[in-house]
Amino acid sequence: MKDSSNGIPTTNPANSAGASKSSEEHNHSQTSNVSVQSLATSSAQASTCDDAGMIAGETLEPLAATPSEPLHEKTARRSEPSTGRSAFFVGSGILISRMIGLIRQRIFAHYFGTSAAGDAFSAAFRIPNFLQNIFGEGALSASFIPVYAKLLAQEDEEKASHVANGVLGLLALITSLVVLVGVLATPYLIAFIAPGFEGETRELTIHLVRILFPGAGLLVLSAWCLGVLNSHHRFFISYTAPVAWNLAIVASLLAYGGKVAQFQLAAVVAWASVIGSALQFGIQLPTVLKLVRPLRPVIDTTSAHVRTVVTRFFPVFMSRGVIQISAFVDAILASFLPVGAVVALTYAQSLYTLPVSLFGMSVSAAELPAMSRAVGSTQEVAHVLRQRLDAGLRQIAFFIVPSAVAFLALGDVIAAVLYQTGQFKQDAAIYVWGILAGSSIGLLASTLGRLYSSTYYALHDTRTPLLYAVIHVALATVLGYFCAIHLPPAIGIAPKWGVVGLTASASVAAWIEFMLLRRTLNRRIGRTGLPLPYLLRLWFAAFLGAAAGWGSKLLLGPRHPVPVAVLVLGIYGLSYFGLTSAFGIPEARTVMGRAFRITRNLKP
Repeated sequence: MKDSSNGIPTTNPANSAGASKSSEEHNHSQTSNVSVQSLATSSAQASTCDDAGMIAGETLEPLAATPSEPLHEKTARRSEPSTGRSAFFVGSGILISRMIGLIRQRIFAHYFGTSAAGDAFSAAFRIPNFLQNIFGEGALSASFIPVYAKLLAQEDEEKASHVANGVLGLLALITSLVVLVGVLATPYLIAFIAPGFEGETRELTIHLVRILFPGAGLLVLSAWCLGVLNSHHRFFISYTAPVAWNLAIVASLLAYGGKVAQFQLAAVVAWASVIGSALQFGIQLPTVLKLVRPLRPVIDTTSAHVRTVVTRFFPVFMSRGVIQISAFVDAILASFLPVGAVVALTYAQSLYTLPVSLFGMSVSAAELPAMSRAVGSTQEVAHVLRQRLDAGLRQIAFFIVPSAVAFLALGDVIAAVLYQTGQFKQDAAIYVWGILAGSSIGLLASTLGRLYSSTYYALHDTRTPLLYAVIHVALATVLGYFCAIHLPPAIGIAPKWGVVGLTASASVAAWIEFMLLRRTLNRRIGRTGLPLPYLLRLWFAAFLGAAAGWGSKLLLGPRHPVPVAVLVLGIYGLSYFGLTSAFGIPEARTVMGRAFRITRNLKP
C-alpha cells in the first residue's frame, strides 16, 4: 500500500498493528535481556533486501533468498551475535571511555575552572569535534556499515575489502584537504564560532584551532576503523580506543598543570589532544589489518558499492552537519554571555552525553548492523524492525528516564562530585546544574530519536532524518536566541543564566524532532513506540527516588561532595531499581537479578 503523501510503500496497517501488539505482549512477558537475544537470533541475518529498500522508497539489489521463503528458515542459516551481547560490549566500551573522559574533565576543571582560557579551549575544540562527527562516526555508520555489512553477510569478502579500501581512500583525501584549508582559514572560522571573543581570548582560540585541526583528521580515520570493527561485531575495541586520547590529555594536565600559565597550558593540552588522536587511530589499526585484507586505500569511484556509500554519505553528512551547526549556534550565543558560559556549557554537555552514549548509542550502534541484515518480504522485514525497535526503546527508556530526573533534581550533587576542585567552586557547580536541568527535559527524546534514525538508516533512507534535523536546528536556533539573549533581562535574572535557555530550547526542539521521526516511521512499518503505562511507571519510580535522594541531601547539610554524592545518588538509584522491580518491570528484574548474582559470587 502507498503512503499518499510520498508514495512510499508501507505495510498493511491492520497487519502492522497486530504484529506490534504481539511484539509488545512478548516484550512484557520476558526480561529485556532475553527479549533482545531472542530478537537477535530471529532477525540479525544475511543482508538488507529489496523489500527493506522498498519500505524506504529505494531499489536495491535482488535478495539472495526469495521473498516467499519463511523468515525463520532464512534466519536459521546464519548465526549472528545477539544484539544484547553487542550492546553490552558497546556500552562497556563507552562506559570505560566516558569514565576516563569524566576524569579528564575533572582535572581540566581543576586547572581551568570557568576562566577565559577554559572558554577558548572549549570553543576551539568544537571545530575538530565538528569534523569528527560529520565525517566520522555518524555519517559512516549510516552509509558505510549497511553496505559493508551486507557484503560480509553474503560472504563476498573481496568486494567488502574493496569497499573498505575505497571509502578509506576517499575519506583520507577529503579530510586532508579540509584540514589544510581549515588551518589556513582559522581566523575567519573564529569570527563564526566565537564572535563574542576579543583580545587575548580570541588570539588563543585561533592558535588552539590550528593545533587541533590535524588531530581531527586522525579522529575521522579512527571513525572509519570503528565502522569496520562494528561491521565485524568487534565493538569493544572501537569504543575503548578513545581512552588513549583521554589519557594523553590527562597526562599533559598532570605534567604541566600549575607549572605554566593557563593560556600556555591550553596550548600544551591541544598538542596532547593531537598525540592522543594518533594513539586512538593506532590502537584500532592492528585489528583492522586482520579484517581488511589487503589494506590498500584506493580512490575508486567506479565501484557500484563505493558509489552507494558516497551517495548515502552526503545526506547523513548534511544531517550530522546540521546538528553540529546547532552546537555551534549554542557556542556563538554563549560567547556573548559573561565569561565562563562557554566552558560551563561544555561541562554540562559532558554529563548530558554520558547517558546518551551509554544507553542510546550502545543500543543504536548494535542495532544498525542487525537491522541492515533483515531479509524477507516487506511485511516480514517491517515486523522484524518493529520488534527490534520496540525492544531497544524499552532498554533505552529504562535507563534514560532516571538519568533525566537525576540531572533535573540532583544535578548539583553530580556536578559537584565530578568537577568541584581547584578553580571549580560550588557556585560553578550550581551553574552547571542549571544548564544540565535544561538539557534533561529533552534527554529521553534525543536518545530515543537516535534509535529511530538508525532504523531509517537500516532502510537506506538518509533523507528523512536530515529533513527533521533541519527542523530541529531551525527551531532550536530561534528559541535559543530569544531565551538566551532576550529572556533573562526581560524576567530580571542575571545574563549568565541565558545559557540555560539554550539547553531548554534544544530540548523542546528534540521532542518535536522525535515525534516527527516516530510518526513517519510508523506509517512505513506499522505502529512502534513505548506503552504509556510503562513510561508512567518509570517516571513515577524516578521521581519518588529523587524525592528520597533530595531528602537525604537536606539531612546531610553542607559536606564534602564525595560522601554527599555516594549517599544521595546511592539512595536514589536503589529506590528507582527497587520500585521498578516492585512494579514488575522486566528490565528492573534483570538488573536486580544480575546484581544479586554478582553479590553472591563475591562472597567467599
